[in-house]
Amino acid sequence: MTAWFKRTEKGIQTSTEEKKDTPKGLWYKSPTGKIVESDELAKNFYVSPEDDYHVRIGSKEYFEILFDENKFEELDAKLTSKDPLKFEDTKKYSDRLKDAQKKTGLKDAVRTAVGLSSGKKLVICCMDFGFIGGSMGSVVGEKIARGIDYSIKNKIPFLMISKSGGARMMEAALSLMQLAKTSAKLAQLAEAGIPYISLCTDPTTGGTTASYAMLGDINISEPGALIGFAGPRIVKDFTGKDLPEGFQTSEFLLEHGFLDFISHRRDLKKNINLYIDLIQNNKVRLN
Repeated sequence: MTAWFKRTEKGIQTSTEEKKDTPKGLWYKSPTGKIVESDELAKNFYVSPEDDYHVRIGSKEYFEILFDENKFEELDAKLTSKDPLKFEDTKKYSDRLKDAQKKTGLKDAVRTAVGLSSGKKLVICCMDFGFIGGSMGSVVGEKIARGIDYSIKNKIPFLMISKSGGARMMEAALSLMQLAKTSAKLAQLAEAGIPYISLCTDPTTGGTTASYAMLGDINISEPGALIGFAGPRIVKDFTGKDLPEGFQTSEFLLEHGFLDFISHRRDLKKNINLYIDLIQNNKVRLN
């Protein structure tokens, strides 16, 4: 009997060289197994239509969703990280930076831009998880600080979109200093009476959560986002206790008072601007 892989008269006869693979990026498979065309996914605000799963996206997609006609001016676009500590683990930090820049086309893990959103000016500072896990280094802190300065100078509301694994260990104390730096700048923003909206997306963890991500005048999130200081596995290992179901999801945090509301991505632009209008209109009435 001839082995099945040697048969030619029946069954699959297409040679490996003749097979046509589906082009990468044409389809997306959500964690629940639902498959959707990439074009359809983009039209649906990068949310899987069958299971409502919010796909992780970066600054390019958020700017596209939130800025009118995707028109904006990027601020401090050429700012890049250095390697003052000459850090090296399995590879040099300087090489990691080069690799991340080549892979993502980004200069660092955050982009800041100003443009019109629903016809009104808005400064958006958005993190990119694809750049070394959205880690917060000195450039991330500096760009956020400069974005806040721009908001104060021009009296424009400030939106921070967090998506981060935490502080960038390759910069050690320089990274940790950004917690205090950004928090101090947000205090100045509050003193100037300018609205600050913090949008926590999946994931928002570590030093990011311990600083600017939870300091908004209003803290909001998308459905199903992981938000916390340490991840659930680390918390469980440290405490030795089983965690509540859905621990550190945006729904859990909303229930326990850490978030003001959760917004579906298709409603983000409307809800953010509704809040800004509410705050600014109240200020006009008080004055």
